[in-house]
Amino acid sequence: MYSMEKSDMKVMLALDDSHHSAAALENVMNRPWPSGTEFLILTVVEPFHPDYAGWDSAAVGDAVQYGHKLEEHAREYAAQSARQLSDRFGMDKVQAETKEGRIKETIIQTAIDWHADLIVMGSHGRSGLEKFLLGSVSQAVVAHAPCSVEIVKKRREH
Repeated sequence: MYSMEKSDMKVMLALDDSHHSAAALENVMNRPWPSGTEFLILTVVEPFHPDYAGWDSAAVGDAVQYGHKLEEHAREYAAQSARQLSDRFGMDKVQAETKEGRIKETIIQTAIDWHADLIVMGSHGRSGLEKFLLGSVSQAVVAHAPCSVEIVKKRREH
């Protein structure tokens, strides 16, 4: 069991502006943490690939512009989430980063580089063909992370 006396815990939240991520953020905000806990909000944007524009080369510019808008939205979301955590735990303990890269690998590498003690993320709950085609980010992170990983599932509305 984790001792509440430890003061150098580092908790990384991998968020993506979904209701699953909102549940993970809420879960972290509603728990007691050791006084010296640091938090990192990480959002990852997949890099633009020209194939996203389809066969129409005239659409490449629009697709690139859309990619920039996605990245800006991710930055705003990370900053907003960091403000919420800062209000709860203090400004000096929270930082936000937005990175471009393959989502699974970027989460894992950031956890390694930042020396995270815990990764918290939401589960999209994909199964079957959708999971096969899209892959499971949470499953890959659990399998390859250098630290403990907590997957938060949003409760279903009745």
